[in-house]
Amino acid sequence: MGRAVGLTKETARQIGWYWATLMGDNHYRRYVAHRTRLHPGEPVVSEREYWRMRHDATESNPNPRCC
Repeated sequence: MGRAVGLTKETARQIGWYWATLMGDNHYRRYVAHRTRLHPGEPVVSEREYWRMRHDATESNPNPRCC
């Protein structure tokens, strides 16, 4: 029974990770990790500014997309 509970928790964790990635919740964290790793000592923009930059880039360079 303990193994089944552990498997259920792991499956729920993986679904949560997938959903967060799909919805973009992990993008800023990945950006911060990238900047910290490749550009140490340089400033990192706030999450609000990060999303503003992303949306501005998307609007100024539209790619074919469904939505």
